[in-house]
Amino acid sequence: MRIFIVRRGDSLYSVARRFGVSVTELARINELSAPDRLSVGQALVIPDGATPDSEIEVNGYAYPGIGGEVLRRSLPSLTFLCPFSWQANADGSLNPIDDQRLIDAAKDSATAPLLTVTNIGSAGGFSSDIAHSLLTNPDVTQRFIENILTVLRQKKYYGLNLNFEYLYPFDREAYNDFLRRISETLHPLGYYLSSAIAPKTSDTQQGVLYSAHDYAAHGKYCDRVVIMTYEWGYTYSSPRAVSPVDRIREVLDYAVTRIDPGKILMGFSNYGYNWRLPWKQGEAAQVISNAAAARLAASVFAEIHFDPNAEASYFNYTDPTGIRREVWFEDARSIAARLKLVSEYGLAGISYWTLDQLGVTGLYILNSMYNTEKIL
Repeated sequence: MRIFIVRRGDSLYSVARRFGVSVTELARINELSAPDRLSVGQALVIPDGATPDSEIEVNGYAYPGIGGEVLRRSLPSLTFLCPFSWQANADGSLNPIDDQRLIDAAKDSATAPLLTVTNIGSAGGFSSDIAHSLLTNPDVTQRFIENILTVLRQKKYYGLNLNFEYLYPFDREAYNDFLRRISETLHPLGYYLSSAIAPKTSDTQQGVLYSAHDYAAHGKYCDRVVIMTYEWGYTYSSPRAVSPVDRIREVLDYAVTRIDPGKILMGFSNYGYNWRLPWKQGEAAQVISNAAAARLAASVFAEIHFDPNAEASYFNYTDPTGIRREVWFEDARSIAARLKLVSEYGLAGISYWTLDQLGVTGLYILNSMYNTEKIL
């Protein structure tokens, strides 16, 4: 696989001719709906027939309503599939989701389905209070564990993915103790255990998103640890990269001192954001898929720029109402740069958030660089 950066005067035909590939294949791999329109600075994937010689694990989170075509093309490249999510209640009960289609499809593709449990409350956000009840009330904790086991058995999940976020800092040790208990419960029964944790750069990093996530404890009790290395740029942030490589490196530099690198799955975003300019605090950006961002740039004749530190792409344009906007997204260069971190740091692999927006280009780059390990 090669990556070609479009220059002024280039066309898809001229690029295809230069590298000896068909226009149709080039348009398909790069998800170009209007092949006659390219942007200066756009990164194009050029197939070269090379095959990867190393193997990694690939985890993917997916909402129950994920499209059939996206699911079908993604599953062959996944080790684990995490239907998102069974929500835990303060009394230890679990709210079910319509996950059977995803479980069946995963097993048909030799992909291990994981029961994903979160502390998301009825209002739609992560609840510190729900987590506190689950982790500190002995009766509730026992009931919670029993309910997890019931679902694992009834649904025939391969294991558990625990995604507890926004915990009270004073619940750190209670969470560690729960990890120990759930590990000692699941592992003798042959179940797999993974967790998802915030992107920290030190053990003393403060904040409700970070404090209660003890990297060493997760590395000790879990088979795999998903580090959520994304959302530096987010809905309410100023315009910036979602997953800047320089910031990811800072997280991984710390993480590998606390967790066996062979247990780490690096979080991998599949989207960007479209911000209104001038940016105002509290104003929400619009989520945009990487392919849609590239198509938007072409449609408004915007030149795409590349930030060498974040290793992410961005462009500016004026929308039909006269409002200036800025879009940050992940192009082929960004995707390849993050994937290289897996081998550089000796990580187990990556974890997609989410599969719903995983495009053809992203999958092609993954499969050009690595084979996917299957455990079923």
